[in-house]
Amino acid sequence: MRPPRMVSAIERRLLVNYRTDPEITARLLPAPLRPRIVGGWAVSGICLIRLSGVRPAVVPVPFGLRSENAAHRIAVEWDTPAGVAHGVYIPRRDTGSLLTSWAGGRIFPGRHHRSRFGVHEAGGNLRINFTDPADLVRVEAHVRTAATLTGSHLFQDTARASGFFRCGGAGYSVTPDPGRLDGVDLLTEDWRITPVELVTVRSTFFDDPDRFPPGSAIPDCGLLMRDVTATWVPLPPMTVRPAGDPVATSPR
Repeated sequence: MRPPRMVSAIERRLLVNYRTDPEITARLLPAPLRPRIVGGWAVSGICLIRLSGVRPAVVPVPFGLRSENAAHRIAVEWDTPAGVAHGVYIPRRDTGSLLTSWAGGRIFPGRHHRSRFGVHEAGGNLRINFTDPADLVRVEAHVRTAATLTGSHLFQDTARASGFFRCGGAGYSVTPDPGRLDGVDLLTEDWRITPVELVTVRSTFFDDPDRFPPGSAIPDCGLLMRDVTATWVPLPPMTVRPAGDPVATSPR
């Protein structure tokens, strides 16, 4: 059965961006994906998103799911017959919703781990954390409202950061089959993004010295979206060569 096109409102979408060592990052990617490079760095991070009204496009507006979700992401590119394509590779998705964790990878693309989320917002400060005790995965992010994007080694200003992420809406997630990625494309006509200051960021994924040796994964900047309508369009699965596998394959 063909996965349905989903619609939702993005109540809040926080992008916590890291600059990561390109060679180390490339080792985490299945072929044909390769990291997008900005200023000599790969661009990685965590998307922390609250969705509401999530439903198949054919379902009326009063119905829909509200949930906290997260995705660890690496900005990637790959070659296609039409040229170089851009998107993100997603090694892990998390959700606070039991329904989303069941439906992800079954009803619509994207397997989700069930995690516990905590969110607190007051006085221009936003704190989000989630944890999956079963996998010992934990993320904590504390950001603060900012007037301008400062201190980033990846992007000179908010406009450049916004343009970079807007052209990478296609997300490909890991599946139980190491040779196949599930794909979904985020479409929105109401793209608005503002900078935030990173106060504190912790992630068991990026802080793992076996995955990212010291100095190879550095928190770089934060970006925030609010109150944006979105459509999530399933993409054909991508056939890949798992990281470390010498046999070449291509996307389909």
